[in-house]
Amino acid sequence: MPAWPGGPCPECGDQMPARLIRCATCRALLNSELVPREIEYPDFVPLREVLAVVDAPVKGDFIKCPQCTRELRISLRFRGKKVSCRHCSHAFRLQIGTPEVTRLGVYAPCPHCKQELRASERYISMNVSCKFCNGAIRIVDQPPSV
Repeated sequence: MPAWPGGPCPECGDQMPARLIRCATCRALLNSELVPREIEYPDFVPLREVLAVVDAPVKGDFIKCPQCTRELRISLRFRGKKVSCRHCSHAFRLQIGTPEVTRLGVYAPCPHCKQELRASERYISMNVSCKFCNGAIRIVDQPPSV
């Protein structure tokens, strides 16, 4: 099958240079031997980067003390247990999602660089990147083991 030699387009008449497949003006096929249905599209192959997301399990919570409203950093192992504020000594049960306990965020180590990440609650279960190493991670909040 010879290449397009150049010349006027058979559809619109505009002058087209050599070795084109379609007219730049009207998109008509310049070689009459080519048929659009003969073009095969390759299968979709997902990128490797999308599959390389690593789970980063939550290690604890940042919460607001119900009494003095100061921020507390509490380990995951204390969820569901009675804890006390280190600033005002107010004792309360650490139940995430109750009106008394307001969670400000979570912390988790990056599985790539081991740096501790602080994340807002809205980023839990989302694919994000580490701010230190740009590694692809998903912050996973798992219930504590009993």
